Amino acid sequence: MTRTDAGLPRYEDAVATFRIEDEIARLDGDPATGINAYAECCGRHTGQNRLALRAISIGGELRQFSFDDLADMSGRVANLLRGLGVGPGDVVAGILPRIPELVAFVLGAWRIGAVYQPLFTAFGPKAIEHRLGYSGARLVVTNPANRGKLDEVANCPRVATILGPGDTLPQGDVDFHAALAAASPDCEPVMRKGDDLFMMMSTSGTTGLPKGVPVPLRALLAFGAYMRDAIGLRPDDVFWNIADPGWAYGLYYAITGPLLLGIATTFNEGAFTAKSTYEIIERLGVTSLAGSPTAFRLLLAEGPEAAAPVKGRLRVVSSAGEPLNPEVIRWFDAHLDAPIHDHYGQTENGMMVNNHHGLGHSVRTGSAGFAMPGYRMVVLDDEGRELGPNQPGILAVDIANSPLRWFDGYHQAETPAIVGGYYRTGDTVEYEPDGSVSFIGRADDVITSSGYRIGPFDVESALIEHPAVNEAAVVGVPDPQRTEIVKAFVILASAYQGSPELAEELAQHVRKRLSAHAYPREIDFVSELPKTPSGKIQRFLLRKAEVEKRKG
Repeated sequence: MTRTDAGLPRYEDAVATFRIEDEIARLDGDPATGINAYAECCGRHTGQNRLALRAISIGGELRQFSFDDLADMSGRVANLLRGLGVGPGDVVAGILPRIPELVAFVLGAWRIGAVYQPLFTAFGPKAIEHRLGYSGARLVVTNPANRGKLDEVANCPRVATILGPGDTLPQGDVDFHAALAAASPDCEPVMRKGDDLFMMMSTSGTTGLPKGVPVPLRALLAFGAYMRDAIGLRPDDVFWNIADPGWAYGLYYAITGPLLLGIATTFNEGAFTAKSTYEIIERLGVTSLAGSPTAFRLLLAEGPEAAAPVKGRLRVVSSAGEPLNPEVIRWFDAHLDAPIHDHYGQTENGMMVNNHHGLGHSVRTGSAGFAMPGYRMVVLDDEGRELGPNQPGILAVDIANSPLRWFDGYHQAETPAIVGGYYRTGDTVEYEPDGSVSFIGRADDVITSSGYRIGPFDVESALIEHPAVNEAAVVGVPDPQRTEIVKAFVILASAYQGSPELAEELAQHVRKRLSAHAYPREIDFVSELPKTPSGKIQRFLLRKAEVEKRKG
């Protein structure tokens, strides 16, 4: 494979030479004959004194765990689960913060061929009840901070609780630490097939109830390829993905992905703040950082002085969850001296389109990047026809020509997005002549005003370039003359106050940056924006509120 001047494999060569057999050869097992997720992500890396986890407690204490440590802990978890009647294919759920026991629990479940279901710690009882209901989980592991929610869950399965000093064990619960201390660390991994499950995820549920997303073991191939080609993870990196493992990007790429490659991951139990993030980057010497645009915009809002102590420390930064605003890219380059690349994926498929840190190709600001080798991505019109460059349509996976694709449909539910040989993501994009993908918006986020189609992302990015704006969300609201007009909801930087004059200044700023039809004709200054627990802006809630207001 030829290499670029930067010493990276060329993207075009990686696509041309991709063979699924080569990806399978990177594993210890084989999806066709026998594979175990614990063995791939831990067992094969033992006996080498290799670091697996850096864990910072809520009080700031740093503890480090080797793969051998995780093997011991997960073996005890595996025997605990077996003693409770959990077997291959059974689902076990965790509602836990970012603590070492979470990693041990996940690996222990995988060790006996069980399926792990993440439950985000911000979920309330109803959200938990719905997810446990469709998964049929046999056990939930939690801590005292989250245990009370389970009392309101109908038909709640058996509970194991991780107690801290002074905590009392609820009646009927399993004492997690005591049970581990009494269990043997020896447990032979149970081999499974590539189509057998090892995770049960859920959709975000922004429209309707969340649906189960079964993740088969063959998804390990795609997770490893993403870490290698897009994250560009190296053995000498200090890697930190700040995403919560209660969600796909965290579980796929903060736990599974790095451990699969035999490289240590990082946990911080404390809540995200810009200040603590900078401190941890400096303290641990983080070289590869991953997270969401929401988190990176908060780093930007903290200002250049806060970034100065770690400028030049980060080798690469990876962003996922929402499109990355160009202003964030420029700011990271100027004040952190770090290339931050946009990556695109979904719970249903993992990451599929990236500006790859590990492959050499052109990177255009505002682009989601190129299809990851192993995926063929296309843009479809409403009739399912493939479109060429500069023609907006729905981004889709060409199923037959995407050997890394693993999603076959929702758990016990219809999957209308899979039809005609394609999986439709629901996101409106267009291909550029160079083959890169430009994100326009969710299909239901695109604004139609006076016959023009306007992507909210472009307007939001233009707003964020103004020094007064920390965050922005843009929606289309009904208008009798124009069908819709662009309305922006803006969180201001602390030095600015909202006023009609500032609103007009921002509108004209966008008009000058974009076009005469794509600027916000209405601007509301707000203190917060509705977001999912994983940090994605819920534009549909803003739009719904505006529609109701205009009806009244």
